[in-house]
Amino acid sequence: MANTLRLIGRRLLQLPIMILGITFLVFFVMSFSQVDPAITALGEGASIEDREQYREEHGLNDPLLVRYFAFLAGLVRFDLGTYTSRQLPVIDQIATAFPVTLSLTFLGLIIAVIGATLLGVTAALYRDRWPDQVIRVFSVASLSMPSFWLAILLIQLVTLQMGALPASGPLPPFSEDPAGWLARMTLPAIALAVPVIGQLSRVVRTAMVEELDRDYVRTAIGAGVPRAVVVARNVFRNALITPVTVLGLRVGYLIGGAVVIEIIFALPGMGTLILQGITNNEPNLVQGVTLTVALAFVVINIIVDLLYVLINPRIRSV
Repeated sequence: MANTLRLIGRRLLQLPIMILGITFLVFFVMSFSQVDPAITALGEGASIEDREQYREEHGLNDPLLVRYFAFLAGLVRFDLGTYTSRQLPVIDQIATAFPVTLSLTFLGLIIAVIGATLLGVTAALYRDRWPDQVIRVFSVASLSMPSFWLAILLIQLVTLQMGALPASGPLPPFSEDPAGWLARMTLPAIALAVPVIGQLSRVVRTAMVEELDRDYVRTAIGAGVPRAVVVARNVFRNALITPVTVLGLRVGYLIGGAVVIEIIFALPGMGTLILQGITNNEPNLVQGVTLTVALAFVVINIIVDLLYVLINPRIRSV
């Protein structure tokens, strides 16, 4: 237990350091933007004097480090600045869009985990037989399909030809219309999950095969324990460690992929928001979305690391 707490504490101590690094990197990169926030806020017709006054009032003429610490102070207050000439708070838009991206990411994650587990375990149990060969072909094919291409293909087949699921339109709140919400999110989640299923199913298969070849499995089966019981209670649990590690690395792909998929399916998430910011020359909006997505990636990976520590007794004993 002491080793576990020490490892968890070490991971948690790394979190603020990574957050500071991300905030500085995002702020530093965005400082090279050629877009003048004064023009964005006041409009093209604003006079030079009004623009200069706006820059002075908002600290845009201060040195980079001064502006960065002011930016950090704003983050503590959940203030990411404003956008458009109406001075709308960026945090309000992110608070509306981020749950959509997070929902799409986790729905894709659930589909990927279920699909990869079923395919990987089946391939391992039927090693070198026709189910294994079919799953292997599917894995290679899914890995070679970019999510955006698969998204377009799903729209053509499922929406336009079959008319089964919508690919556009409003996203109803889950609390009011769960069936409508799920129908609207299913195609984007599938497009996001399929490439992950391809990679993760191969990892699950390899881990399962290694466990099935261990001596304790043959001993248990030889002692009369049903093979299904050994697989369910021992083999599957021990084989989870490597797939969980790989899954943690793929969470970043899912978040980044969700941003692209949202644009294709016209979902009101972070992808649509950052496209709006780029199109309308809104640096504060782009900066806020980029920072939020990056921080979400770091936090989720820390959570996955902690889960890995908890499920792996060999790590806990180090």
